[in-house]
Amino acid sequence: MNEKTYASPYSWRYGRPELRALFSEHERRKLWRAVWIALAESQAKSGLVTAAEVADLRAHGEDIDLDAALKIEREIGHDLMAEIRVYASQATVGGGKIHLGATSMDIEDTVETFRLRLGLRQVLASLDALLAAFVPQIERYADLVCMGYTHLQPAEPTTVGHRLAIYAQDLLVDRAALVFAGTQLTAKGIRGAVGTSASYTRLLAGGTRTAEMQEAEVLGAFELEARDVATQTYPRKLDYLLLSQLAGVGTSLSKFAADVRIQSSPGFGEMFEPFGEKQVGSSAMPFKRNPVMSENICSLARLLPAFADVAWQNAATNFLERTIDDSGNRRTILPEAILCTDQILTTARKIVEGLRIDERKVVENLRTYGPFAGSENVLMEAARAGGDRQELHEAIRENAMTAYAALERGETNPLSQLLSDDERIIRYMDPAEVRSQLDPSTHVGDAPARARRLAQRVRATIGK
Repeated sequence: MNEKTYASPYSWRYGRPELRALFSEHERRKLWRAVWIALAESQAKSGLVTAAEVADLRAHGEDIDLDAALKIEREIGHDLMAEIRVYASQATVGGGKIHLGATSMDIEDTVETFRLRLGLRQVLASLDALLAAFVPQIERYADLVCMGYTHLQPAEPTTVGHRLAIYAQDLLVDRAALVFAGTQLTAKGIRGAVGTSASYTRLLAGGTRTAEMQEAEVLGAFELEARDVATQTYPRKLDYLLLSQLAGVGTSLSKFAADVRIQSSPGFGEMFEPFGEKQVGSSAMPFKRNPVMSENICSLARLLPAFADVAWQNAATNFLERTIDDSGNRRTILPEAILCTDQILTTARKIVEGLRIDERKVVENLRTYGPFAGSENVLMEAARAGGDRQELHEAIRENAMTAYAALERGETNPLSQLLSDDERIIRYMDPAEVRSQLDPSTHVGDAPARARRLAQRVRATIGK
C-alpha cells in the first residue's frame, strides 16, 4: 500500500492476503505469461514453436517488470500488448512467438476465469468455516426458549438455537447457489478475435493437429473447460451469475448481522457479538459497546448487489461479438465482490464463534412477554370446553391491554393472574390450567428438534 495515493480498502483493510495476492496486478501478468507459455507448448507440438523458444519463454515467465510495462502502456494505450513487448524484450529467443494467433481475450479471459474459480474456492472455504461455527451454537442453544418477534413486536416463543438455525439454513441455500455458479464458470477458450478459431485454423492448416486440440491443451494447464461457442469473450452472463450469488451471501449475512444489532440493544439485550478487552466503542463515550462487527457486515454487504447490477449491465449491453465498455468496471467489480464476500464471511464467523447469549435477559424477556403468546391456548381450551369464542376473545383482549399497561409502568406482567381470576374464563377452565397454558416454555413445538436436525444437515453438507 502506498499511503500517499488512493488505494482501495480491499488492498489493505478488507480481505485476506491470499485473495489480495490472487487479484494483484503482478499475479495477473504472471498468469498472462503462463497462458502464453501453455500456448507456445501446444504450438511446439504442431511445429510452430521450437523447443528452445519454449524454454526461453519458461525461463522468463516470472520476470514481471510492471514499471516497464506501464511506461509502454502510456505510449500505446494497451496493457496486454505492453506486457508482450516487455516479455519479448526479456525472452530474446522465444519472444517472437508470444501470442501467436491469439487475441487479447484468449489470454485475459482465461486468466480471469481461472482467478474467479480460485477466488470462489476460497469463498466457499470461508462459508464452510462459518457454517461449522454455527453448528455447536445451534446445538448448545437448541432448548433455550426465548421470545420470538414478528413486526419487531413480541409474538410467540421460539428457541435461540432455532433462530440460529434459520441463519445457517439461509447459508446452505447460498452455498448450493455458489457451487452451481462455480460449475458455470467456463472459459472463453483459445479461439481468436470473434470466437471462430480462424487464425489458429490457418496456422495449423496442413497438419494433423486442430485448433480444438490446441485449446484443450492450453485450458487443461489451468483445469478449465470452454463452452461450445464463444464470441471474443466468455459470456458476461457468467459474471452476473457469480456476482448475484455472492450478493445472496450478503443478503443472508446482512440479516444475521442486523438481528444481532437489534438483539444487542438495551430493549432486547439477549445476543451480543464479542467485544475485546481493550476494544474502544466510541471516541467520545468510553462506556459504549457498539456492535461494530455486525455493522461492518451490513455496510459491506450493501455493495454486493451493486456489483451484481453492474455485471447485469455488462451482460445486457455487450453488443454483438464484443464491446469494451465492460473492461474498466470489471477490474473493480470482480475482485472486490470476491474480497467483500470473503470479508463478511470471516467477520460473521468471528461473531458466531464469540457469540454471547445473556440467558438471564432471555428468561426475563420471556417472563415479561411470553404469557401473551399463551393466551391463544387459553382461548382454544376454554372454547373447546363450551365457552363462547367471541366472549372469551374479548375477555382475554381486555386483560391483555391491562397487562400491557402494567408493563409500561414497569410492573411485572400480571396477565396470568388476571386471566386465572376472570370469571368469564375460569367457569370453563381451572385457574391452575389457565396458568399452565400461559407458560411460554412449553409453547415451542418441535423447534429444538428442527434446530438439531438442521445442525446435522450442515455437518453432512460440509463434511465436518
